[in-house]
Amino acid sequence: MLIVTTDAIEGRRVTAYLGLVSGDAIVGANMFRDLFARVRDVVGGRAGGYEKALRGAKDAALADMSDAAQALGANAVIGVDLDYETVGESMLMVSANGTAVRIE
Repeated sequence: MLIVTTDAIEGRRVTAYLGLVSGDAIVGANMFRDLFARVRDVVGGRAGGYEKALRGAKDAALADMSDAAQALGANAVIGVDLDYETVGESMLMVSANGTAVRIE
């Protein structure tokens, strides 16, 4: 499955637009990750635990979107947009949305 953020794929012709597809993932943070992230905010540096959780949520949302596209008979998703939101104080939601298409 080819997944792109652009509305076209260079050198490939879209033969069918199959509809909007999306995938969502919600991950929770734990109190230890929160504590270490707050310490890093004070002393500086990257919050590796949060980065790993964010990457996992993004991968899960893209996989769900890809599965939805395949169910429609698509071999590509164009115009993909990723949205990130916090839910409450300890949850992170990632949404992936795009247009399922069939390309040559």
